[in-house]
Amino acid sequence: MDRKRNSVEFKVSGRYAMFSDPVTRVGGEKFSYQVPTYQALKGILESVYWKPTFIWYIDAIRVMKKIQTESKGIKPIKMSGGNDLSYYTYLKDVEYQVLAHFDWNDHRDNLEHDRDEHKHHNIARRSIEKGGRRDIFLGTRECQGYVEPCVFGEEGESFYSHYGELDFGVMFHGYDYPDETGNDELVVRLWRPKMVNGIIEFPMPRDCDLNMRRFIRKMTRKEFEDECNFLPVKDDPAVADLSMEA
Repeated sequence: MDRKRNSVEFKVSGRYAMFSDPVTRVGGEKFSYQVPTYQALKGILESVYWKPTFIWYIDAIRVMKKIQTESKGIKPIKMSGGNDLSYYTYLKDVEYQVLAHFDWNDHRDNLEHDRDEHKHHNIARRSIEKGGRRDIFLGTRECQGYVEPCVFGEEGESFYSHYGELDFGVMFHGYDYPDETGNDELVVRLWRPKMVNGIIEFPMPRDCDLNMRRFIRKMTRKEFEDECNFLPVKDDPAVADLSMEA
């Protein structure tokens, strides 16, 4: 597996996970995909460490434990008030190794002064060692996750190390957000993942099949303001650090 200069590697685990299939959510009976989606893994990494200066890209995932499910009776809140009864099917006792890297968000020119690869890479690695900056959830809030460092593909034996190829059919890949594409629209990406000996390699969003994208709705990106969401360039400690290094 190719590693980039700013790659990060970590293990994420938990008692339960719910990477819900959108098809099953309409009726309230949620059913988890067999493996995490690209967007779910990206969300986990953004909980570990993220800034609008860059975008995380997930390169691959290694499924460590046997895929197994467990159904639970849940009483979700109804829109009209009160509670309903539904059965949610979760993944049980999960563990994954993740390989990812980041690249600059070219649509955030006002944060160009913060593009210090060495700084962000080191902060991301330290954040992984500490278990993340924010709470880690495996798909949904009731599924607590735990992050720790690892060496992708080398630490531990995967249940599927000698399993061969497994096709999961058409699955949700992720969203194209205006903040990352520059287009004022929300688009969903689909793809056909294949796991080979426990490892799934993800295509980059730009490489996903155009015929498997679906327009959702119009959307505009979030705008950040000086002295509100971030410091002006002249007062930003990151800029001062760069000046001292120069």
